[in-house]
Amino acid sequence: MRLVDYICSELEEKMDNNESRYEEFRISGEEAISKIKEILREGNARRLILKDDKGVTLIEIPLTVGVIGAVLVPVWAAIGAIAAVAAKLTLVVEKREPPEVDQ
Repeated sequence: MRLVDYICSELEEKMDNNESRYEEFRISGEEAISKIKEILREGNARRLILKDDKGVTLIEIPLTVGVIGAVLVPVWAAIGAIAAVAAKLTLVVEKREPPEVDQ
């Protein structure tokens, strides 16, 4: 197992203890990159999943702490290639729920 994969799996396991919610967006291939950038700017996404129009998962991208920047360059290339050939996509975004504050 590569070190990056190990670190990602450990971080995901720790993050799985928190509640998550999912949002789905129906987008065209052309909109994929801009929508993903918008979601990344929000900062609370934990995982992105791109599916085709039949619901088949094309790529799943964990967004753990430290997996930003140069590590995502190959991922951006893959997303660009998928977006170029897919007309309709579903973007599933797993987001962290903020912890509830007892009052």
